[in-house]
Amino acid sequence: MIKLSDKVEKLETSATLAMAAKARELKAEGHKIIGLSLGEPDFNTPEFIKKAAIEAIEDNYNTYTPVDGYPELKAAIQKKFKRDNDLDYSDKQIVVSTGAKQALYNVAAAIINPGDEVILPCPYWVSYKDIVKLNEGVPVEVETSIDQDFKMTADQLRKAITPKTKMIWYSSPCNPSGSVYQKEELEALAEVLADHPHIVVVSDEIYEHINFGHQHVSMASIKGMKDRTVTVNGVSKAFAMTGWRIGYIGAPEEIAKACTKLQGQVTSGANCIAQRAVITALQADVSELDYMIDEFKSRRQLILDLLNDIKGFECNEPEGAFYVFPNVNSFFGKTVKGRKIENATDFSMLLLEEAFVATVTGEAFGNPDCIRISYAASEEEIIEAMKRIKALLES
Repeated sequence: MIKLSDKVEKLETSATLAMAAKARELKAEGHKIIGLSLGEPDFNTPEFIKKAAIEAIEDNYNTYTPVDGYPELKAAIQKKFKRDNDLDYSDKQIVVSTGAKQALYNVAAAIINPGDEVILPCPYWVSYKDIVKLNEGVPVEVETSIDQDFKMTADQLRKAITPKTKMIWYSSPCNPSGSVYQKEELEALAEVLADHPHIVVVSDEIYEHINFGHQHVSMASIKGMKDRTVTVNGVSKAFAMTGWRIGYIGAPEEIAKACTKLQGQVTSGANCIAQRAVITALQADVSELDYMIDEFKSRRQLILDLLNDIKGFECNEPEGAFYVFPNVNSFFGKTVKGRKIENATDFSMLLLEEAFVATVTGEAFGNPDCIRISYAASEEEIIEAMKRIKALLES
Protein backbone atom coordinates (compact mmCIF):
# COMPACT_ATOMS: atom_id res chain seq x y z
CA MET A 1 0.00 0.00 0.00
CA ILE A 2 1.39 3.40 -1.00
CA LYS A 3 2.12 5.75 1.89
CA LEU A 4 1.76 9.39 0.97
CA SER A 5 3.83 12.14 2.57
CA ASP A 6 2.66 13.53 5.89
CA LYS A 7 2.52 17.08 4.50
CA VAL A 8 0.17 16.06 1.70
CA GLU A 9 -1.99 14.01 4.06
CA LYS A 10 -2.40 17.08 6.29
CA LEU A 11 -3.11 19.42 3.37
CA GLU A 12 -6.66 20.76 3.13
CA THR A 13 -8.52 20.67 -0.16
CA SER A 14 -9.19 24.17 -1.50
CA ALA A 15 -12.65 25.10 -0.23
CA THR A 16 -13.45 27.15 -3.32
CA LEU A 17 -12.58 24.29 -5.64
CA ALA A 18 -14.40 21.78 -3.43
CA MET A 19 -17.57 23.85 -3.50
CA ALA A 20 -17.29 24.19 -7.28
CA ALA A 21 -16.94 20.40 -7.58
CA LYS A 22 -20.02 19.83 -5.38
CA ALA A 23 -21.96 22.33 -7.48
CA ARG A 24 -20.98 20.44 -10.64
CA GLU A 25 -22.29 17.21 -9.09
CA LEU A 26 -25.67 18.78 -8.37
CA LYS A 27 -25.76 20.31 -11.83
CA ALA A 28 -25.11 16.89 -13.35
CA GLU A 29 -28.15 15.64 -11.42
CA GLY A 30 -30.27 18.20 -13.23
CA HIS A 31 -30.36 21.07 -10.73
CA LYS A 32 -29.98 24.63 -11.97
CA ILE A 33 -27.04 25.84 -9.91
CA ILE A 34 -26.08 29.50 -9.64
CA GLY A 35 -22.34 29.59 -9.02
CA LEU A 36 -21.22 32.41 -6.76
CA SER A 37 -18.25 30.55 -5.31
CA LEU A 38 -15.33 30.96 -7.68
CA GLY A 39 -13.10 34.01 -7.81
CA GLU A 40 -13.15 34.39 -11.55
CA PRO A 41 -14.34 37.34 -13.67
CA ASP A 42 -17.22 36.46 -15.97
CA PHE A 43 -15.83 38.66 -18.76
CA ASN A 44 -13.86 37.53 -21.78
CA THR A 45 -10.22 38.51 -22.11
CA PRO A 46 -10.09 41.87 -23.96
CA GLU A 47 -9.75 41.57 -27.72
CA PHE A 48 -6.50 43.52 -27.96
CA ILE A 49 -4.84 41.01 -25.62
CA LYS A 50 -6.16 38.01 -27.53
CA LYS A 51 -4.88 39.57 -30.74
CA ALA A 52 -1.40 39.86 -29.22
CA ALA A 53 -1.47 36.14 -28.36
CA ILE A 54 -2.48 35.23 -31.92
CA GLU A 55 0.35 37.34 -33.27
CA ALA A 56 2.79 35.56 -30.94
CA ILE A 57 1.66 32.19 -32.27
CA GLU A 58 2.06 33.39 -35.85
CA ASP A 59 5.50 34.77 -34.97
CA ASN A 60 6.47 31.25 -33.83
CA TYR A 61 6.98 31.81 -30.14
CA ASN A 62 7.12 28.18 -29.10
CA THR A 63 10.37 27.52 -27.22
CA TYR A 64 11.26 27.44 -23.55
CA THR A 65 11.16 30.86 -21.94
CA PRO A 66 13.69 32.31 -19.48
CA VAL A 67 12.98 30.98 -16.00
CA ASP A 68 12.20 34.43 -14.60
CA GLY A 69 10.34 35.72 -17.67
CA TYR A 70 10.98 37.34 -21.04
CA PRO A 71 13.10 40.51 -20.75
CA GLU A 72 10.40 42.42 -22.65
CA LEU A 73 7.75 41.33 -20.16
CA LYS A 74 9.96 42.22 -17.20
CA ALA A 75 10.46 45.65 -18.75
CA ALA A 76 6.67 46.05 -19.07
CA ILE A 77 6.27 45.02 -15.42
CA GLN A 78 8.90 47.58 -14.39
CA LYS A 79 6.95 50.31 -16.16
CA LYS A 80 3.68 49.12 -14.65
CA PHE A 81 5.14 49.24 -11.12
CA LYS A 82 6.41 52.76 -11.73
CA ARG A 83 3.17 53.97 -13.35
CA ASP A 84 0.68 52.44 -10.94
CA ASN A 85 2.60 52.07 -7.69
CA ASP A 86 5.50 54.55 -7.85
CA LEU A 87 7.91 51.66 -7.35
CA ASP A 88 11.28 51.26 -9.01
CA TYR A 89 12.33 47.64 -9.48
CA SER A 90 15.32 46.47 -11.50
CA ASP A 91 14.91 43.53 -13.86
CA LYS A 92 16.77 41.38 -11.33
CA GLN A 93 14.05 42.08 -8.78
CA ILE A 94 11.22 40.77 -10.95
CA VAL A 95 10.20 37.13 -11.42
CA VAL A 96 7.38 35.97 -13.71
CA SER A 97 5.59 32.79 -12.64
CA THR A 98 2.75 30.51 -13.67
CA GLY A 99 0.12 32.53 -11.88
CA ALA A 100 0.31 34.58 -8.68
CA LYS A 101 -0.27 31.40 -6.68
CA GLN A 102 3.06 29.97 -7.84
CA ALA A 103 4.68 33.31 -7.05
CA LEU A 104 3.34 33.10 -3.49
CA TYR A 105 4.50 29.52 -3.09
CA ASN A 106 7.95 30.43 -4.40
CA VAL A 107 8.28 33.18 -1.80
CA ALA A 108 7.20 30.90 1.03
CA ALA A 109 9.60 28.14 -0.03
CA ALA A 110 12.44 30.63 -0.42
CA ILE A 111 12.05 32.21 3.03
CA ILE A 112 10.31 29.93 5.53
CA ASN A 113 12.25 27.52 7.72
CA PRO A 114 10.57 24.91 9.96
CA GLY A 115 8.90 26.64 12.89
CA ASP A 116 8.93 30.15 11.42
CA GLU A 117 5.73 32.03 12.14
CA VAL A 118 3.74 33.83 9.45
CA ILE A 119 1.10 36.35 10.50
CA LEU A 120 -2.16 36.07 8.54
CA PRO A 121 -4.79 38.77 9.15
CA CYS A 122 -8.20 37.07 9.02
CA PRO A 123 -9.90 36.69 6.69
CA TYR A 124 -7.16 35.60 4.29
CA TRP A 125 -7.15 33.93 0.89
CA VAL A 126 -7.74 30.20 1.27
CA SER A 127 -4.30 29.04 0.08
CA TYR A 128 -2.14 31.24 2.33
CA LYS A 129 -2.44 29.02 5.38
CA ASP A 130 -1.75 25.77 3.58
CA ILE A 131 1.17 27.20 1.58
CA VAL A 132 2.73 28.22 4.89
CA LYS A 133 2.11 24.79 6.42
CA LEU A 134 3.46 22.98 3.34
CA ASN A 135 6.71 24.81 3.90
CA GLU A 136 6.73 23.83 7.60
CA GLY A 137 5.86 27.31 8.79
CA VAL A 138 3.37 28.13 11.52
CA PRO A 139 0.34 30.25 10.53
CA VAL A 140 -0.55 32.85 13.15
CA GLU A 141 -4.12 34.00 12.56
CA VAL A 142 -5.09 37.50 13.66
CA GLU A 143 -8.85 37.82 13.99
CA THR A 144 -10.61 40.88 12.63
CA SER A 145 -14.29 41.72 12.56
CA ILE A 146 -16.84 43.26 10.28
CA ASP A 147 -16.87 46.29 12.61
CA GLN A 148 -13.24 47.04 11.73
CA ASP A 149 -13.87 46.34 8.05
CA PHE A 150 -11.88 43.11 8.35
CA LYS A 151 -8.54 44.95 8.57
CA MET A 152 -5.77 44.24 11.06
CA THR A 153 -4.80 47.17 13.28
CA ALA A 154 -1.30 48.18 14.24
CA ASP A 155 -1.99 47.16 17.84
CA GLN A 156 -3.10 43.70 16.74
CA LEU A 157 0.03 43.30 14.65
CA ARG A 158 2.23 44.36 17.56
CA LYS A 159 0.64 41.76 19.83
CA ALA A 160 0.97 38.99 17.23
CA ILE A 161 4.72 39.40 16.71
CA THR A 162 7.01 36.96 18.52
CA PRO A 163 10.72 36.15 18.22
CA LYS A 164 9.69 33.44 15.70
CA THR A 165 7.79 35.79 13.36
CA LYS A 166 9.30 35.64 9.87
CA MET A 167 6.63 37.09 7.58
CA ILE A 168 3.25 38.77 7.35
CA TRP A 169 0.92 38.01 4.42
CA TYR A 170 -2.12 40.00 3.41
CA SER A 171 -4.08 41.01 0.31
CA SER A 172 -5.46 44.44 -0.55
CA PRO A 173 -8.05 44.62 -2.00
CA CYS A 174 -8.75 41.55 0.07
CA ASN A 175 -10.04 38.20 -1.04
CA PRO A 176 -12.53 37.39 0.52
CA SER A 177 -13.69 40.60 2.23
CA GLY A 178 -13.04 43.23 -0.45
CA SER A 179 -11.41 45.44 2.19
CA VAL A 180 -8.74 47.91 1.07
CA TYR A 181 -5.92 49.13 3.33
CA GLN A 182 -5.54 52.90 3.13
CA LYS A 183 -2.17 54.65 3.19
CA GLU A 184 -2.44 55.72 6.82
CA GLU A 185 -3.32 52.18 7.86
CA LEU A 186 -0.30 50.76 6.06
CA GLU A 187 1.88 53.47 7.59
CA ALA A 188 0.69 52.44 11.05
CA LEU A 189 1.58 48.80 10.34
CA ALA A 190 4.96 49.87 8.94
CA GLU A 191 5.65 51.83 12.13
CA VAL A 192 5.24 48.63 14.14
CA LEU A 193 7.41 46.66 11.71
CA ALA A 194 10.18 49.25 11.97
CA ASP A 195 11.07 47.68 15.33
CA HIS A 196 11.32 44.24 13.71
CA PRO A 197 13.52 44.62 10.61
CA HIS A 198 13.82 40.86 10.03
CA ILE A 199 10.11 40.45 9.19
CA VAL A 200 9.28 40.21 5.48
CA VAL A 201 5.93 41.49 4.20
CA VAL A 202 4.12 39.73 1.36
CA SER A 203 1.62 42.12 -0.20
CA ASP A 204 -0.80 40.36 -2.55
CA GLU A 205 -2.17 43.02 -4.92
CA ILE A 206 -3.84 40.85 -7.56
CA TYR A 207 -7.13 42.83 -7.22
CA GLU A 208 -5.35 46.20 -7.40
CA HIS A 209 -7.39 47.65 -10.27
CA ILE A 210 -10.77 46.39 -9.03
CA ASN A 211 -10.99 49.23 -6.56
CA PHE A 212 -14.07 51.39 -6.05
CA GLY A 213 -13.04 54.92 -5.26
CA HIS A 214 -9.87 54.63 -3.19
CA GLN A 215 -6.34 55.08 -4.47
CA HIS A 216 -4.51 51.77 -4.32
CA VAL A 217 -1.40 51.91 -2.13
CA SER A 218 1.38 49.34 -2.16
CA MET A 219 3.10 48.50 1.10
CA ALA A 220 6.45 48.71 -0.70
CA SER A 221 5.77 52.40 -1.40
CA ILE A 222 5.60 53.18 2.34
CA LYS A 223 8.81 54.68 3.72
CA GLY A 224 11.27 52.03 4.87
CA MET A 225 9.29 49.06 3.48
CA LYS A 226 10.48 48.46 -0.09
CA ASP A 227 13.61 46.49 0.85
CA ARG A 228 11.60 44.05 2.98
CA THR A 229 8.39 43.73 0.96
CA VAL A 230 7.46 41.27 -1.78
CA THR A 231 4.81 42.78 -4.05
CA VAL A 232 2.75 40.04 -5.72
CA ASN A 233 0.54 40.77 -8.71
CA GLY A 234 -0.72 39.29 -11.96
CA VAL A 235 -3.30 39.59 -14.71
CA SER A 236 -5.92 37.02 -13.69
CA LYS A 237 -8.51 39.29 -12.13
CA ALA A 238 -8.54 42.80 -13.59
CA PHE A 239 -7.66 41.60 -17.10
CA ALA A 240 -10.00 38.56 -17.01
CA MET A 241 -7.07 36.24 -17.76
CA THR A 242 -7.42 33.55 -15.07
CA GLY A 243 -6.61 30.68 -17.40
CA TRP A 244 -3.56 32.37 -18.92
CA ARG A 245 -1.67 31.76 -15.66
CA ILE A 246 0.74 34.68 -15.41
CA GLY A 247 1.73 36.24 -12.10
CA TYR A 248 4.81 38.13 -11.00
CA ILE A 249 6.66 39.62 -8.06
CA GLY A 250 8.74 42.71 -7.37
CA ALA A 251 11.06 41.88 -4.48
CA PRO A 252 14.43 42.44 -2.85
CA GLU A 253 17.03 40.99 -5.21
CA GLU A 254 18.07 38.12 -2.94
CA ILE A 255 14.45 36.94 -2.65
CA ALA A 256 13.86 37.26 -6.41
CA LYS A 257 17.06 35.30 -7.07
CA ALA A 258 15.97 32.55 -4.67
CA CYS A 259 12.52 32.34 -6.29
CA THR A 260 14.11 32.03 -9.74
CA LYS A 261 16.40 29.26 -8.46
CA LEU A 262 13.44 27.37 -7.01
CA GLN A 263 11.24 27.86 -10.07
CA GLY A 264 14.03 26.58 -12.31
CA GLN A 265 13.80 23.21 -10.57
CA VAL A 266 10.00 23.04 -10.51
CA THR A 267 8.30 24.49 -13.60
CA SER A 268 10.93 26.65 -15.32
CA GLY A 269 9.57 29.63 -17.29
CA ALA A 270 5.89 30.44 -17.74
CA ASN A 271 3.96 29.89 -20.97
CA CYS A 272 5.50 31.69 -23.94
CA ILE A 273 2.27 32.81 -25.65
CA ALA A 274 0.69 34.02 -22.42
CA GLN A 275 3.80 36.06 -21.61
CA ARG A 276 3.72 37.81 -24.99
CA ALA A 277 0.04 38.64 -24.48
CA VAL A 278 0.69 40.04 -21.02
CA ILE A 279 3.29 42.43 -22.42
CA THR A 280 0.48 44.02 -24.42
CA ALA A 281 -1.90 43.93 -21.44
CA LEU A 282 0.46 45.76 -19.10
CA GLN A 283 1.42 48.35 -21.68
CA ALA A 284 -2.21 49.36 -22.19
CA ASP A 285 -3.74 52.29 -20.38
CA VAL A 286 -5.60 51.05 -17.31
CA SER A 287 -8.69 52.89 -18.57
CA GLU A 288 -9.09 49.92 -20.94
CA LEU A 289 -10.41 48.05 -17.88
CA ASP A 290 -12.98 50.65 -16.84
CA TYR A 291 -15.95 48.85 -18.37
CA MET A 292 -15.31 45.80 -16.19
CA ILE A 293 -14.65 47.83 -13.04
CA ASP A 294 -17.82 49.89 -13.56
CA GLU A 295 -19.85 46.73 -14.00
CA PHE A 296 -18.43 45.17 -10.83
CA LYS A 297 -19.24 48.36 -8.90
CA SER A 298 -22.82 48.28 -10.14
CA ARG A 299 -23.18 44.62 -9.18
CA ARG A 300 -21.73 45.32 -5.74
CA GLN A 301 -24.51 47.79 -5.03
CA LEU A 302 -27.12 45.40 -6.39
CA ILE A 303 -26.04 42.45 -4.25
CA LEU A 304 -25.68 44.60 -1.12
CA ASP A 305 -29.20 45.97 -1.58
CA LEU A 306 -30.59 42.47 -1.99
CA LEU A 307 -28.62 40.98 0.93
CA ASN A 308 -29.63 43.82 3.23
CA ASP A 309 -33.23 42.93 2.44
CA ILE A 310 -32.73 39.44 3.87
CA LYS A 311 -33.11 39.38 7.65
CA GLY A 312 -30.06 37.91 9.37
CA PHE A 313 -27.31 38.99 6.99
CA GLU A 314 -24.86 41.61 8.27
CA CYS A 315 -22.81 43.24 5.52
CA ASN A 316 -20.12 45.86 5.33
CA GLU A 317 -19.44 47.66 2.06
CA PRO A 318 -16.44 46.10 0.30
CA GLU A 319 -14.12 48.65 -1.29
CA GLY A 320 -12.62 46.39 -3.94
CA ALA A 321 -12.41 42.93 -5.55
CA PHE A 322 -15.74 41.27 -6.44
CA TYR A 323 -16.90 39.62 -3.23
CA VAL A 324 -19.16 40.31 -0.29
CA PHE A 325 -18.39 38.65 3.02
CA PRO A 326 -21.55 38.81 5.14
CA ASN A 327 -21.68 37.72 8.76
CA VAL A 328 -24.29 34.94 9.06
CA ASN A 329 -23.86 33.86 12.68
CA SER A 330 -27.42 34.98 13.47
CA PHE A 331 -28.52 31.75 11.77
CA PHE A 332 -26.33 29.49 13.92
CA GLY A 333 -28.37 27.19 16.15
CA LYS A 334 -31.45 27.56 13.97
CA THR A 335 -33.12 24.88 11.86
CA VAL A 336 -34.03 25.38 8.20
CA LYS A 337 -35.67 22.66 6.10
CA GLY A 338 -35.03 20.23 8.92
CA ARG A 339 -31.30 21.03 8.95
CA LYS A 340 -29.68 22.53 12.02
CA ILE A 341 -27.10 25.19 11.21
CA GLU A 342 -24.11 24.98 13.52
CA ASN A 343 -21.58 27.05 11.59
CA ALA A 344 -20.78 28.85 8.34
CA THR A 345 -19.97 25.58 6.58
CA ASP A 346 -23.43 24.21 7.40
CA PHE A 347 -24.98 27.45 6.19
CA SER A 348 -23.04 27.44 2.92
CA MET A 349 -24.02 23.82 2.25
CA LEU A 350 -27.65 24.64 3.05
CA LEU A 351 -27.65 27.35 0.40
CA LEU A 352 -26.14 24.98 -2.13
CA GLU A 353 -28.29 21.92 -1.49
CA GLU A 354 -31.60 23.67 -0.80
CA ALA A 355 -31.43 26.92 -2.78
CA PHE A 356 -28.90 25.64 -5.35
CA VAL A 357 -26.68 28.68 -4.87
CA ALA A 358 -22.96 28.01 -4.50
CA THR A 359 -21.03 30.17 -2.01
CA VAL A 360 -17.95 29.44 0.15
CA THR A 361 -17.75 29.04 3.91
CA GLY A 362 -15.80 31.72 5.72
CA GLU A 363 -14.07 29.02 7.76
CA ALA A 364 -11.84 28.41 4.74
CA PHE A 365 -10.69 32.04 5.01
CA GLY A 366 -10.10 32.02 8.75
CA ASN A 367 -13.46 33.51 9.73
CA PRO A 368 -16.10 31.03 10.99
CA ASP A 369 -18.93 33.60 11.14
CA CYS A 370 -19.08 34.58 7.47
CA ILE A 371 -19.54 33.25 3.96
CA ARG A 372 -18.01 34.55 0.75
CA ILE A 373 -20.30 35.42 -2.13
CA SER A 374 -18.79 36.32 -5.49
CA TYR A 375 -20.67 38.83 -7.62
CA ALA A 376 -18.65 37.99 -10.72
CA ALA A 377 -21.93 36.93 -12.29
CA SER A 378 -24.66 38.54 -14.36
CA GLU A 379 -27.25 40.77 -12.72
CA GLU A 380 -29.90 38.22 -13.64
CA GLU A 381 -28.00 35.48 -11.81
CA ILE A 382 -27.41 37.68 -8.77
CA ILE A 383 -31.09 38.64 -8.54
CA GLU A 384 -32.25 35.04 -8.92
CA ALA A 385 -29.68 33.77 -6.38
CA MET A 386 -30.74 36.30 -3.74
CA LYS A 387 -34.40 35.53 -4.44
CA ARG A 388 -33.78 31.82 -3.83
CA ILE A 389 -31.80 32.49 -0.63
CA LYS A 390 -34.45 34.81 0.74
CA ALA A 391 -37.24 32.33 -0.03
CA LEU A 392 -35.31 29.53 1.66
CA LEU A 393 -34.46 31.44 4.82
CA GLU A 394 -37.94 32.93 5.20
CA SER A 395 -39.60 29.55 4.73
